[in-house]
Amino acid sequence: MTRWTARWALGTGLAALALTATSCGNGDEGATVQGVKLIKKDALTSCTHLPYPPFQVEQGGKVVGFDVDLVDLVAKRLGVTQKIVDTQFETMRTGAALNAGKCDIVMGGMTIKPDRVEFMDVTKPYFDATQSLLAKKGSGVTSLDAVKAKDLKLGAQAGTTGEDYVKGKGFDPVSFDNSGAELDGLRTGQVKVIVQDDPVVKGWLKDPANAGLEIVANLNTGEQYGFWIRKGHNPKLVELVNQVLAQAKADGTYKRIYERWIGAMPPAGGPS
Repeated sequence: MTRWTARWALGTGLAALALTATSCGNGDEGATVQGVKLIKKDALTSCTHLPYPPFQVEQGGKVVGFDVDLVDLVAKRLGVTQKIVDTQFETMRTGAALNAGKCDIVMGGMTIKPDRVEFMDVTKPYFDATQSLLAKKGSGVTSLDAVKAKDLKLGAQAGTTGEDYVKGKGFDPVSFDNSGAELDGLRTGQVKVIVQDDPVVKGWLKDPANAGLEIVANLNTGEQYGFWIRKGHNPKLVELVNQVLAQAKADGTYKRIYERWIGAMPPAGGPS
């Protein structure tokens, strides 16, 4: 990532950004910018778990995606660049990565859930999500009931709401560490059907290598994604992210990012 050096704005009447050096648990020099605490003075550090297209995926040595573009807007507002840290999903959903000072913000299609809000602060929703069932063409599967009736092996990404949802329906899914491993599990026959976030599945189906797969059912779980911040530690960052999201929706930036990575905006116009 390109490193950005803050310039002190001098002179009476200038609206200067004040960067105050702070010490961080990892020994790096942090900063406070516009009231937002950063673990690194020149970056907004985000944690995610790769790969998770179209929200974040590595292309040509760079991590890109829907979430990445949105967090970049926040970084730009702060006058810094985004630094992305790939970490285990378990440390993201429990707040451990934030508490350990690995990052300022967690992104990665993480659903807003009461148990997660107990351990982390969350922004307003930025994306409405549903789950999809993916199988090989000709599977004869049209629902979760059909998966159960045919006694087919069902796969899910470990620690996700998709996994929680099917467990709640009485399934004992094969758990995969990440979405890529889950897809490979379906391709290689380890499982016959997988459950995953609908935008992720639709992104997979754009790849000719997955031409033999199809969405066999949609599961409307009423999920919404949020960005996550260390509990009680950085309220100004929560506030700023909400402001940036609201502005992006108002000026059309959100729509452009959505259409770039997801596709046409839904009739309701996106997340509320």
